[in-house]
Amino acid sequence: MSTALKPNAELALAFASSSSRPSYSKPNSTQLPRMPSGSLPNNFSGLSLASSSGLSQSKHVCSLSKNDSGESSGGFSYKDAGVDIDAGAELVRRIAKMAPGIGGFGGFFPLDDSYLVAGTDGVGTKLKLAFDTGIHDTIGIDLVAMSVNDIVTSGAKPLFFLDYYATSRLDVDLAEKVIKGIVDGCQQSDCALLGGETAEMPGFYAEGEYDLSGCAVGIVKKDSVINGKNIVAGDVLIGLPSSGVHSNGFSLVRRVLAHSGLSLKDQLPGKSVTLGEALMAPTVIYVKQVLNIISKGGVKGIAHITGGGFTDNIPRVFPKGLGAVIYNGSWEIPAVFKWIQEAGRIEDAEMRRTFNMGIGMVLVVSREASRRILEDDNGAYCIGEVVTGEGVSYR
Repeated sequence: MSTALKPNAELALAFASSSSRPSYSKPNSTQLPRMPSGSLPNNFSGLSLASSSGLSQSKHVCSLSKNDSGESSGGFSYKDAGVDIDAGAELVRRIAKMAPGIGGFGGFFPLDDSYLVAGTDGVGTKLKLAFDTGIHDTIGIDLVAMSVNDIVTSGAKPLFFLDYYATSRLDVDLAEKVIKGIVDGCQQSDCALLGGETAEMPGFYAEGEYDLSGCAVGIVKKDSVINGKNIVAGDVLIGLPSSGVHSNGFSLVRRVLAHSGLSLKDQLPGKSVTLGEALMAPTVIYVKQVLNIISKGGVKGIAHITGGGFTDNIPRVFPKGLGAVIYNGSWEIPAVFKWIQEAGRIEDAEMRRTFNMGIGMVLVVSREASRRILEDDNGAYCIGEVVTGEGVSYR
């Protein structure tokens, strides 16, 4: 007997972030459909960009954004760089009126005793830095990460991934580098790359540039969904470290770069990598680590820290009436964030709402589970706790 698949109005079409939206139209293009090809080796070892322990013990994330009187020093903001997080949130609210359920990290579709969980995303203006640095073989990892990290927040195991690659004129060698990164990302998250779309659109993109987007689909048993409903005050926030900026906030990064006088080839202060290499470090794929932690019990909610930082993403998994306290100095902040804040004279609150600040995934767990997770020595930090109230505060 066939299974009737009917969308659940409370669960379907919940997208990855406040900037995500359904795709209503598609420009005319030369369509070059792609099918799976042979696997490519995954040889990216990653960059270690954590700051010194001295920086991580500071009482504030950074404090150079205000003068001695505590007044704003006129630094840059994400909105000044052209990205309005509030406008994105307003669009999601409007779309939610047409498609109820918008606002989660992944969209749910019922299938027998399970849910299919889907997420779609791109890598934003990090692509501009790929063009500037010539680093194209890891940008595909970012693409996969942005979707699979979203759907794993519900406890879903990624099943497959599809990508969309668009350019003005197809450079086969360049496209191969990008797709190699996508293959690597799929290998890291144990999902299949089913295929994708390659579109040549002359006159639409600048010569030598391209755009990327992708979609991941996973599955989770209905009785195993991580949804935050049983979170209570006193639960613990566990943070998993990021590799750096990941794939959000690059419009602000590029604005800071344009006014700093520094080159992407300059060495990051105190580090053995260039600024360009630090900024291009691929987004961590948390799938295996998170699913392993979930399998041991005690995980109540998970937030992928993307655009909106802690400020907007952590509250998305809380029941009404609960908020979070973050412990300052409880994790190592990658040095690249200190450079961004100093060079752009960016206020603490703006940094916290734009960037992940060194924590790419936050798990809300019971106190008992928190002790076990921290004892497992998997790089996790105890970064805060759930409290009665609303929003995110720091102490």
